[in-house]
Amino acid sequence: MNSAPARKRVVVTGLGATTPVGGDVATTWDALLAGTSGVQTLTDDWVADMPVRIAARAAVDPSEVLPRVEARRLDRSAQFALIAAREAWADAGFEGKSDEAGLDPDRVGVVCASGIGGLTTLLSNYDNLRDSGPRRVSPLAIPMLMPNSPAANVSLELRARAGAHSPVSACSSSSEAIAFALDMIRLGRADVVVAGGTEAVISPLPVAAFSNMMALSKREGDPTKVSRPFDANRDGFVLGEGGGLLVLESAEHAQARGAKVYAELAGAGMSADAHHIAQSDPEGLGIIAATRKALRDADLDVTDVRHINCHATSTPVGDVAESVALNSVLGEHASSVPVTATKSMIGHLLGGAGVVAALTTVLSLHHGLVPPTINVDDLDENIHLDVVRDEPRKLDAGPVAALTNAFGFGGHNAVLAFRRT
Repeated sequence: MNSAPARKRVVVTGLGATTPVGGDVATTWDALLAGTSGVQTLTDDWVADMPVRIAARAAVDPSEVLPRVEARRLDRSAQFALIAAREAWADAGFEGKSDEAGLDPDRVGVVCASGIGGLTTLLSNYDNLRDSGPRRVSPLAIPMLMPNSPAANVSLELRARAGAHSPVSACSSSSEAIAFALDMIRLGRADVVVAGGTEAVISPLPVAAFSNMMALSKREGDPTKVSRPFDANRDGFVLGEGGGLLVLESAEHAQARGAKVYAELAGAGMSADAHHIAQSDPEGLGIIAATRKALRDADLDVTDVRHINCHATSTPVGDVAESVALNSVLGEHASSVPVTATKSMIGHLLGGAGVVAALTTVLSLHHGLVPPTINVDDLDENIHLDVVRDEPRKLDAGPVAALTNAFGFGGHNAVLAFRRT
């Protein structure tokens, strides 16, 4: 009986992002290493009556990047996705659409997620309907507001016909998108997949809703000091916006075209808490399951893990649950694994959070540096992790591995495992 064929290895060959600390990957990475916060006081007219008046807006508005006619046909979430896709595609060494770049469009896919979708388009068109009647509703409203709009528009941009998918799992959405892309390549359904996610919901309804459910921080004072993962005085997350995409390829395909490789996407693990619609399981059981699945899928031992980019939103329960879970899985090794929480600087991008964390993890492996977690003035005594603080830390040399965590309302857990090549 013949043995099973070797499973395809999947590598990262392109990166694209637009975040609260940078309009592209380079500026975002530099800002994260410098410990720069993108959280700011909002100046919109609607903010005056809100219980929370801060957020982490994108550092570069899409209107500064996209032509006006193009931008008008896209929800802000899709604008972020298109900007990130163009950067990632070019970074991977491709020009033009897939067939123009020498690829088979039927072997190129897109998996671009959003946790909420085109909410601002929905709300603005409802306002038009209410205030001015049905004729004032845009004929583009549906294509703009549908959650699959970012994936569809990136697929159109690249002429990617292997599939255009949009997993929706709250704040783990873009990590699940990357896991979906991993499977597409492993199963032979595509050679190249552009994967990640986006979110753009800094507007009155989400701010009020998150605030009223006690999810957002109400801390007063300097807005750059509000997002405090792992700190004893944390009291909730800061809403952010932006997006990111990775170009993933089979290692064979990347090697054949001489592509640069940032890292290997070695595995993924997913689970559901089945505990509460908005609260993490305090024992971290779902996180434990997803982490173990990711390690098993990547064929990694716990001692291979030398860095973790934590979900760590700055909520009192969630941060502790993540620490409990990581200590359960890693055991004594947990105390020697440097962890970071980029949400301390960029806030919580919801459906776009996982991909920005993944992108940062890939760069950490590539450059051998872990960005710091800012605002950890008093580490919570219940957090038993080696939190990188104050300044970047060098990573171990060699073929080390790193994990990226993303967890979402509904009990969704997604853990990605990357390995330095």
